[in-house]
Amino acid sequence: MAASKAPLQVKCPQCGTQVVWNEEQSPYRPFCSKRCRLIDLGEWASEGHRIPGEPAMDETDIDALVARLERGEQQ
Repeated sequence: MAASKAPLQVKCPQCGTQVVWNEEQSPYRPFCSKRCRLIDLGEWASEGHRIPGEPAMDETDIDALVARLERGEQQ
């Protein structure tokens, strides 16, 4: 089977513009521009983007869990 000569293209996750997956043509890949990359970073920083799941435990929660387990209590 012959290899495809067309470069891989993906949609910018921020604006949907087609981006060539190539270091020379698209230094901000998968984003189309520095602007789209920074907008996405801002969304993560402001918790606009989230990964579903249990909330992370802080040190106080971990210490309490360890203390309960040391006493033989169930979670």
